[in-house]
Amino acid sequence: MTDISRSQLESMYAAMLLIRLAEERVAELVERGEARCPCHLYIGQEAIAAGVCATLERTDTVWGGHRSHGHYLAKGGDLTAMFAEILGRATGCSGGRGGSMHLFAPDVGILGTVPLVAATVPLAVGAALASKLRRERAVAVSFFGDGAMEEGGTQESLNMAALYRLPVVFVCENNFYASHLGLLERRAADNIVDLAAAHGLAGERVDGNDVEAVHRAAARAVARARSGDGPTMLECRTYRWRGHVGPSWDMDVGVKRKDELQEWLPRDPIARTKDALQRGGVDEGALTAMESAIRNTIERALADAERAPHPREAELLEHVYVADGMES
Repeated sequence: MTDISRSQLESMYAAMLLIRLAEERVAELVERGEARCPCHLYIGQEAIAAGVCATLERTDTVWGGHRSHGHYLAKGGDLTAMFAEILGRATGCSGGRGGSMHLFAPDVGILGTVPLVAATVPLAVGAALASKLRRERAVAVSFFGDGAMEEGGTQESLNMAALYRLPVVFVCENNFYASHLGLLERRAADNIVDLAAAHGLAGERVDGNDVEAVHRAAARAVARARSGDGPTMLECRTYRWRGHVGPSWDMDVGVKRKDELQEWLPRDPIARTKDALQRGGVDEGALTAMESAIRNTIERALADAERAPHPREAELLEHVYVADGMES
């Protein structure tokens, strides 16, 4: 169940590369002023989305927050539709109305990302409850940051999921900052994973920059959920390389975090996975070809998104107001 083949590792490496390289292009769009919506980048945290989503089926649901390009792409969301959404085009995955923080791909189990802190947690619990009541096999996964652990809705959701043994996996992407506030500036102790046991569910702390470790932990959690043995909380410890929002290299959070970043850069999850693949016998040329193919895919997707039209002015208020007793 938890053994990882070379082909699986290659697939997760490709997913991480896609996320990293696509987000670097998003950063450029922001810097050039072409992307006007707030863009929270996932760079540095790619192993979590790739490792978790590799254990899921198409019908499983994932619920992401404001930093969810990685979750969307790892679960199979359409790249062109994501770029188009960020650029405000009518062909975007949310019709060009939501931007970076409102990604939607129901065909692959993404029923909408939500920018409100901790909002993904009760949504995933609701999806898991629906799955159980319908006697389905679908598992729900909630991705959220460490800041969400200070929200009451998170605690209520953990309790409900444990009480009813719901098929849900809670993935706390602990990057040690809630916006600009460090973990131990908000908490008396570094004890997020302990809250799982306090609520009566399984919990595990994982190196979030090790895609193999993430995959193994997620596979155990998903199997537990799918078999009816209840929820799991994974605390995946990682670090985002860019600012809380936007492309800057953490100039918005001060000198201390810039110093910390230098300690985390050598733990790059993509470089670690590439090294593991090479030690496993994968040729450097094959990895270079993979990267080249991904870059070409990204450029084609971005070009298609840039050619797409903006929403028509006459449609801008649709789905916003109720007209004549019906949603417009």
